[in-house]
Parts: sequence; C-alpha cells; structure tokens
Amino acid sequence: MKPALTLVLSFLFFGSINAQRAAPDELKTSAGSLTIQPQVHATLVLSLPNLTIYADPTGGAANYTGLKSPDLILITDIHGDHFDPKTLAEVSTASTTIVAPKAVTDKFTGNIKGKVVVLGNGETTQQSGIAIEAIPMYNLPADAANPMHPKGRGNGYVLTIGGKRVYLSGDTQGIPEMRALKNIDVAFVCMNLPYTMDVDEAADAVLAFKPKIVYPYHYRGAKGLSDVNAFKSKVEAGDKNIDVRLRNWYPAAK
Repeated sequence: MKPALTLVLSFLFFGSINAQRAAPDELKTSAGSLTIQPQVHATLVLSLPNLTIYADPTGGAANYTGLKSPDLILITDIHGDHFDPKTLAEVSTASTTIVAPKAVTDKFTGNIKGKVVVLGNGETTQQSGIAIEAIPMYNLPADAANPMHPKGRGNGYVLTIGGKRVYLSGDTQGIPEMRALKNIDVAFVCMNLPYTMDVDEAADAVLAFKPKIVYPYHYRGAKGLSDVNAFKSKVEAGDKNIDVRLRNWYPAAK
C-alpha cells in the first residue's frame, strides 16, 4: 500500500456529497453527449444518455448521490485510492459490469455484485457498446526492484465511446506506452510524487502523445497538491492546440 495513503483516503472521505462537485463538462460523440464528471482524486464518472461509467469509485456511496448507478465500473489498481471494496459493493448492482486487472479481482469478496471481466495489459474487451483497451501503467525504470506500481499489475484504459478515444492513465510515469498513444480525444493524466510522476514529466509525456483535451487528475502526493497551473503552462507552451482543463478534484482541501 502507498506510503501516506491514510492521508489520501482522508481527503476521499471528506470529499463527500457535502462538498461541492466540480461542474461537469460535455463532449459531443456519435453516441450522444458524453458527460465528464470529476469526483475526487482518481475517481470520475462518464455518462452517455443510456450508459454510466464509474472509474475507480471510492469514498462511499454518498459520493455518488444524484448520479445514476453504474452500468460499467473500471478499476485500475489495488491501492485504496483506486480499489475500495466497500464502495464497490455499495454502488455496483446486479446489472453492473466491472472491468479490472487480475490483481484487483483476486481481492474481490462475495459482497461485490455484477459481472466481472478480467483484463490484462494489452487486452481488449467490448462492453455496453464501449471498446476498452488495457494500457500498461507502472513506475520507471520498469525493471526496478520493488516498485510501487510494477509493470503488468495495474491497468490504464483507453475507451472508445461514440467515436471518441478517452484515456485514463491510472498510476504511472511517462512510460513509452503512454507516449506512443495515438488519436486521444480526452486524457486524464496523474501527477503526484513520490507515487507517479512530477509536473515536468507529465507535461513532457502529454506533449508526446498530444491529446486534444487533457485533465490533470490524481495530483495529491505526499507533500500536498501538485502545481497543475505549472502543468498547464508547460503544455500550452509546447503545444497551444492542447486544451488543458483544470478542475477541482479536491473540494474538501483547504
């Protein structure tokens, strides 16, 4: 488990329905308008008129009050800021499909409802009309001893939704697999030390794969919040065509 994870989880707890959510964004797709709802830290909700996707749901069912129950849940890794069994059991339903790496599904209990699809790095699946590709996520160097995020354990994801490609980085550094991504319409990119990467590395990776829109998320580390404004400045200086969108993923933070 990550060092200082208790600190992170405390913010997930206080980032409940009592705190104001960031306003959702809308993206036009061939399947209808895609609503992008930032939640807290690594958690977000994507929804089409007839489909709701939760990514890394944590913090308890109250965090999702007013939102539809998930048709699809994506989980990236085993750490508590991504995989919260209690929340997963509370928000999943008999009709929910859960997509996760084996390291996560090995930790499932009988309280988790719905169909489970195990996906490894490089594998793909089609669920609810959404194409899902599992992208590696790991710390560099890939052959380091005892990395916090070893290669092959967790998944980032590329979702194809109504002709739009949406990338969720999970916990990773600016790995070759990220830098090689093509035709990404929306990217959610982490940046928090010492767990993933710093602002400079994140900006450099984004400038390599050039998403049309990028949201910095998962940006609370051991020493507080990363400087997302500096990230925005670096990306825009390198490519003014990339739309960097800053949203408040930590509504309870002082």
